[in-house]
Amino acid sequence: MFGENELRQTRFYQDVFEEGKQEGKQEGRQEAKLEAIPQLLALGLSIEQIAQALGFDEQVVRQAAQPKS
Repeated sequence: MFGENELRQTRFYQDVFEEGKQEGKQEGRQEAKLEAIPQLLALGLSIEQIAQALGFDEQVVRQAAQPKS
């Protein structure tokens, strides 16, 4: 059986760990964009402009613009 240290040294573990880090970074970037939407609307940008600039569907921008309850 592998111990924890030996497992962490395997190529498989390292690949999966790196993939998880990359997915986490991507999710973080997406979340930051979503959080910026209300501020961009307050600056006077339209839903269409924000969607185009952030690479989102207009429906996603509309949902993010709705106040959280």
